Amino acid sequence: MAATRIWIKTPLAVFTANDQSAAGGLVVENGRIAELLGAGQQPAAPCSQVFDAREHVVLPGLINTHHHFYQTLTRAWAPVVNQPLFPWLKTLYPVWARLTPEQLALATQVALAELLLSGCSTAADHHYLFPGGLENAIDVQVGVVRELGMRAMLTRGSMSLGEADGGLPPQQTVQQGEVILADSQRLIGQYHERGAGARVQIALAPCSPFSVTPDIMRASAELADKLDVRLHTHLAETLDEEDFCLQRFGQRTVDYLDSVGWLGPRTWLAHGIHFNPEEIARLGAAGTGISHCPSSNMRLASGICPTLDLQAAGAPIGLGVDGSASNDASNLILEARQALYLQRLRYGAERVTPELALGWASKGSARLLGRDDIGELAVGKQADLALFKLDELRFSGSHDPLAAVLLCGADRADRMMIGGTWRVIDGQVEGLDLAKLIADHRQAARALIAG
Repeated sequence: MAATRIWIKTPLAVFTANDQSAAGGLVVENGRIAELLGAGQQPAAPCSQVFDAREHVVLPGLINTHHHFYQTLTRAWAPVVNQPLFPWLKTLYPVWARLTPEQLALATQVALAELLLSGCSTAADHHYLFPGGLENAIDVQVGVVRELGMRAMLTRGSMSLGEADGGLPPQQTVQQGEVILADSQRLIGQYHERGAGARVQIALAPCSPFSVTPDIMRASAELADKLDVRLHTHLAETLDEEDFCLQRFGQRTVDYLDSVGWLGPRTWLAHGIHFNPEEIARLGAAGTGISHCPSSNMRLASGICPTLDLQAAGAPIGLGVDGSASNDASNLILEARQALYLQRLRYGAERVTPELALGWASKGSARLLGRDDIGELAVGKQADLALFKLDELRFSGSHDPLAAVLLCGADRADRMMIGGTWRVIDGQVEGLDLAKLIADHRQAARALIAG
């Protein structure tokens, strides 16, 4: 049987994330990009399907590098609306500790569906809550990822430093080191896919300096090196965290990261706000990546990530929406817009362009996850595509289609292709009863808060 060839024909605009031209569109075959076409160019061989993209801006499938899917159940919760990170966490921990597998499945469905509709094809989740009854949280998430046909880097998070020992989390949310490591090894062996086109991958992700011990940080780094998987944690998000590290470890955050064996190219960090110039240079020299989460950083008043300084030093930069209790959305194209605007406040309009922000959300994010098969449009790459239409009132009068996607606030993809298969058509997720999901999720959110 001949392979299906699909021509995404003559788009309104294309962002390839690599300076290549594709004005004539692109050809998809066997789940990969087979051709990029110049203006007026025809495919090299006949195509069995042609999609007329004259009304669409085509982007690589966007990549979300930091999230907490379960937090979709605690969006805009009044007691934490005006709190900064540490009291925000202390108030929410007891609520999250009641999470059930059924609630987690619904929360994950909502987060992934929302991401998918925002142009996101690959998502990294940082799940660190494993109270009694939720020991198989990552297994639950794997099932949802497969059901929605997306790609995911599911990080086996952990908390091992509870309140009784000077940490922030309540004791019912922490686990012993041997339990954490055994489950980490099981998940990697059972689910981690390698090579081009991988759909599910596993990384190790002790939560933060104030919720895990140095021992589990070191052991996780050793296991990640042994099994060749990536490492993820929160770092340098707030000045409170910096003070915690100085008081407990006698070190600033990057010194602490180095002391536990995490300063290297296997690691990507969430937030990365409070670094001094010497620390930025060290992170860049080590190739340690940073997931910039602008909406969450603004919501919690944490600060502004020094993206261009980190990038100039050699640290890869990607984007994350962060948890849906501090964003409070799971919309990656809007996160790219927020990154554009927040970073212009720091660096100026001339240095932070729409192309730069879209590059962080695509190719930059792929680098954080250690992938070179996604995040850009080029021959041989996975056919992960996000297509946006500019036909709503907000776009009327816009002239540069690519800039308009961010500047005019595009928030929903018209079409999404992942691995050559359409997963969103006409703004709807294929095979998903969205109304039922919303109803079930709302009920679960009320139940979780009520206890």
